[in-house]
Amino acid sequence: MRVLLIGHRGQLGSDLKQAFASEDLVLAGRDNLPVQDGAAVGAFVQANRPDLILNCSAFHRVDDCEDQPEAAFEINVFGVRNLALAARAADAVLVHFSTDYVFDSDRRTPYNESVTPCPKCIYGVSKAAGELMLASLLPKHFVFRVSGLYGYAGSREKGSNFVEMMIGLARQGKPIRVVDDQVLTPTSTADVAEALPRVIRTGSYGLYHLTNAGQCSWYEFAKAIFEGAGLHPDLSPVPSRAFPTRAKRPTYSVLDNHRLRAEGLSELPHWRDALSRYISGLLSKKCN
Repeated sequence: MRVLLIGHRGQLGSDLKQAFASEDLVLAGRDNLPVQDGAAVGAFVQANRPDLILNCSAFHRVDDCEDQPEAAFEINVFGVRNLALAARAADAVLVHFSTDYVFDSDRRTPYNESVTPCPKCIYGVSKAAGELMLASLLPKHFVFRVSGLYGYAGSREKGSNFVEMMIGLARQGKPIRVVDDQVLTPTSTADVAEALPRVIRTGSYGLYHLTNAGQCSWYEFAKAIFEGAGLHPDLSPVPSRAFPTRAKRPTYSVLDNHRLRAEGLSELPHWRDALSRYISGLLSKKCN
């Protein structure tokens, strides 16, 4: 099977590259495939004729989306449109990744796939619109909503991820303040990448939530990181108002992987288990 992987240098893309290593992989990124250029996307897909397209491209600098809504929609909505049209012309399956940020309400129970999106920031609005754009154009598609991703490749924009950033701050001996009123499910990119082929092989197209099990606040996540790494920094919980941001973050965005269960597929491990494995691997890399 020929697989086109877009965004192969990012956290998730790097792990997907490993998960699909046995396939005929075509790698693409911003340098050779700007998804916002419809003509370029169409030509690239026709030239390479993939059977499966994995789209990890996104404008996901959440605060910047508030100031640059046109840029956010250009990639998160119209870029998805360009890929959907190209996939349709090539009779390819398109896999697209969305986010827990499409939800932000007073709800305090996990959102399953049947709940209508209710985003409160431009990033969430653009990702919800991208989902609708894809669903309207291409029947042969998968949308996977993910949450709080972290992987060894780090975040290209930030140069790190939350886990490594917390460990770095602790080693500097700085006091650390983390919000305790935003609840989510931190999710390992390795676990997402491992599960993805199993879902795709079902041929049951559509929308899936794909996160590790359980839930926690960012403060609880940070505390677990330090426990796992054997660190003891000066850590305190604070409310979100202590860190004003241009974009509103969801106070509760835990996703229920209902569709996985409905398809008879095993769920992803608990977030604490995923974090433990990640930190063990991270510390092992540091020692080698």
